[in-house]
Amino acid sequence: MGTMADVAREAGVSISTVSHVLNATRAVSPETRQRVVDAMAATNFRRNVLATALVTSRTHAIGLSISALQNPYFANLVHSIEKRASARGYSLVMGDSHDDEEVEGALLGTLLDRRVDGMIIAPAPHSETANLPRVLNDGTPVVLIDRHADVECDQIAPDNVEPTRLISSHLVELGHSYIAAVTGLPAIQSTEERIQGFEAAIAQGGPGVKSTMVRGNSKAKEAYRAVHRLFSGTSHRPTALVVLNNAMTIGSMQALKDLGLRVPGDVALTCYDDFEWADVFEPQLTAIEQDVKAMGHTAVDLLIDRIDGKAGPRKVLRTKTIYHHRNSCGCTN
Repeated sequence: MGTMADVAREAGVSISTVSHVLNATRAVSPETRQRVVDAMAATNFRRNVLATALVTSRTHAIGLSISALQNPYFANLVHSIEKRASARGYSLVMGDSHDDEEVEGALLGTLLDRRVDGMIIAPAPHSETANLPRVLNDGTPVVLIDRHADVECDQIAPDNVEPTRLISSHLVELGHSYIAAVTGLPAIQSTEERIQGFEAAIAQGGPGVKSTMVRGNSKAKEAYRAVHRLFSGTSHRPTALVVLNNAMTIGSMQALKDLGLRVPGDVALTCYDDFEWADVFEPQLTAIEQDVKAMGHTAVDLLIDRIDGKAGPRKVLRTKTIYHHRNSCGCTN
C-alpha cells in the first residue's frame, strides 16, 4: 500500500499538495487534483480516515437520508449525489428513511454518531418538527433536497406547481370534463405543491370541469389500489388521470390495464416524473422530467460550502423541469 510520499512522487507534486487534495485545506487546480487522484490509484494509496479525522475534525463523509427504495426517481438522484461527492473528495454514507418519521429519526441519529461532516436530507413527513431541529441544533451542516421545509438551512427542490398545472391544463384543453389526480404522501411540500398545481388547472377550466383526488402515498401498490377502486365502478368515472410521481404512474397504469381500460383510448394520462424509457413503449408518456443531475450536484456543492465555513443567508433554490409532450394524453406525435 502506497504512502503520501509515493503519491507525491508519482504525481510530481509536493507532499503538502497531496495533503491539501486529501483534506480540502487549500484550493488546488483541477489538473493537479486529477494527477494526485490518478497517482493514488496507481500507488494503491488509502487514506487513514480515522487519523485524518483526529487531526482535522473531519471525516470527509456526507450523510444522505432519502427514501431510495420507494421511487426509481430517487435512485437516479442518489447516483447524482454520490458522483458529485466523490468528485469533491467525499464518501457517501446513505440510509433509507422509508419516508417514515421514526425510521428517519433513528437514521439521522446514526449519521450524527458516525460524525459525518454534513447531511443531505429528503425530509420525511413531519420531519421539520420531529427530526430536523435535532440535527440543526447539533450544528451539523444540512441541505434539504427534493422537498422544502420551514427550517433554517439550504434547500433545493424542483418546481412543482407550474409543471403540474401545465400537464393538468392540457387535459382540460383536450376537452376532458372529469379529471382525477393520484396524489403522493401527505404532509410533504412536493405533494402539497403538486396538488396546488392540479387544483389551479381545474379552477381555470371553469364550472364545467369536475375533479377528484385519490391518495397513492407515492407508492406503486397504493396507487394501484386507489386507481382500481376509482375506475371499477360502471357509473360516471373520470376520462383523464394526472399522476403525481413515477412510482404511482407504474401502479396506476397497471390498474387501468387490469381493468381492461386503454391509455389513452379510454383514459388519457399525464404524469409528473419521467422515465428513461418513457418514449420507447406505447403509450409514450406525456410527462414532466426533473433535472436530477443538477439537483444532486447543487446539493453537494451547497453542503460542502457550508462544511468549509461559508457564511450567509440560507439558499432556497428551485431546479427547472422539462415538459415532454407525447401521446398518453391522447395527442398524436
